[in-house]
Amino acid sequence: MTINLSKGQRIDLTKTNPGLKKAIIGLGWDTNKYSGGYDFDLDASAFLVGSNGTVTDDKDFVFYNNLKGGNGSVVHTGDNRTGEGEGDDEQLIIDFTKVPDHIQKVAITVTIHDAEQRAQNFGQVSNAFVRLVNEETNEEVLRYDLAEEFSIETALVVCELYKHDGEWKFNAVGSGFQGGLAALCKNYGLQVG
Repeated sequence: MTINLSKGQRIDLTKTNPGLKKAIIGLGWDTNKYSGGYDFDLDASAFLVGSNGTVTDDKDFVFYNNLKGGNGSVVHTGDNRTGEGEGDDEQLIIDFTKVPDHIQKVAITVTIHDAEQRAQNFGQVSNAFVRLVNEETNEEVLRYDLAEEFSIETALVVCELYKHDGEWKFNAVGSGFQGGLAALCKNYGLQVG
């Protein structure tokens, strides 16, 4: 049975689901139709963060140009450039058994590609959600619908999966950033070219 979360809620993952070894993180959204002349291209990313709150190795930033990180523990299944259709628009797969010891948190984010040039922001995006599916059983464990009203933000931290006392937990974050992917990279300690 799916647990529906709201912003700020935290939930045990591996403790309450002892068989959970691999999870599919599915992200989806709809874009509001408007006459901007450009398609929307939203991109999911994962920042694999150490205990100091930063990414220590560029390989631990998983996105459309680096589809694997954390020794293969986090895999991006590929860039969806349109977001058309029902269900997940992009997916990341996390293998909890392979996450290196130095990784304490996996932050899942969504950004709008070329948002500034295209005059796009999350105020023009609706029905955004993240869901976590047990890869082995294909059962949806939890879902977080981002019901918040965003306006000028071009990047979102959707959720965080983090280790606490040897168990993995899920935090429904839902916080917006201005400055797109560059702002998120800076937030997690990565230098942007």
